[in-house]
Parts: sequence; structure tokens; C-alpha cells
Amino acid sequence: MWVYEKKLQYPVRVSKCDPRMARYLAEQYGGADGELAAALRYLNQRYTIPSKVIGLLTDIGTEEFAHLEMIATMIYKLTKDATPQQLEAAGLGPHYVSHDSALFYNNASGVPFTAAYIQAKGDPLADLYEDIAAEEKARATYQWLIDMTDDVDLQDSLKFLREREIVHAMRFKEAVEIIKEDREQKKVY
Repeated sequence: MWVYEKKLQYPVRVSKCDPRMARYLAEQYGGADGELAAALRYLNQRYTIPSKVIGLLTDIGTEEFAHLEMIATMIYKLTKDATPQQLEAAGLGPHYVSHDSALFYNNASGVPFTAAYIQAKGDPLADLYEDIAAEEKARATYQWLIDMTDDVDLQDSLKFLREREIVHAMRFKEAVEIIKEDREQKKVY
């Protein structure tokens, strides 16, 4: 169904081992407003959205999986050389005990991912406004993550992701207008 290039959407570089930052990035990995929740939300909403905007939800939903892969790579690179003591100092001790260095879908506080994060109302406008809000929350989170690190390489990748969230929000706003215009047109059968 998709063509997959075995490379990241944007290069991910980190300058140093930083388990504390990896913990914060977990918010975008398995948090309520993270990439997994967004991908699943958009791909699920396609089934009750007008055909004029199904492609948009498919495109953005699959791109969110690419973002998830980037976040996973960041977390891996930030922790791959960390000692158990460094992980514990960063608040990742419980994660290490349960999962070693394996990634697990949870937020920055360690709360596991839940399907309750995935919103779908079945009303196209309600769902698209939810999607706009999700993208704006992700944009804000990326900005706060950028503010939390002095690693310019990591900041570069985070800035790319922040900008993509802005583009997604704009595209969803365009979809709202398409649906509003469609609803206002007189239907003759």
C-alpha cells in the first residue's frame, strides 16, 4: 500500500548522551498529544470524513508514523551509551528495570499509551477541529522540548518536526473550509 524508503524523513543527530532529554521526548512517542496518537487518530477518522479530504488524513497520518520513527531514533541515540545510574538519575530507572533499552509507548511521566488518546467523533468538522488542536499542542510541545536542550543537533531535528506540525494544522484548516463550502452548496438530486 505504501512505498517505504529505508531512511528517516529528516536526519536525526544528537551531540551527546542525554537520558533526561530522552525521557522528555517520550511525551511525543507515547503521550496523548504525541506522534502515535496523531497517526492513529487521523487514519481512523478517514472512515467518517467526506471523500474530498480522505487523502489529507491518509497523508498526514502516515507522515506522523515517520515522525514517530524520528522520535524513536532520538530516544535511542540519547540513551544508547547511558549507564543504569544515568538512566535512574534521569527518572528512567523504572523503564530500565521493565524494558532495558527497548522503547515502550509511554509519556514523559511513564504513563503507558492508551487508546483513550485517540479522538474520533464521526462529525467531520468536530474531528478536524480536534486535529487542528492536536497539531497545535504538538507544535507547542516541540517548542518546549527545543527550549529544554542545548544540543543544537537535536534542536535541528525538533525544529523540523515543529514546522511540520504547523503545516499539518494549516492543511487541516483548509480541509475545514472545504467541508464548510461543500455543506453550503445546494444539493440537487
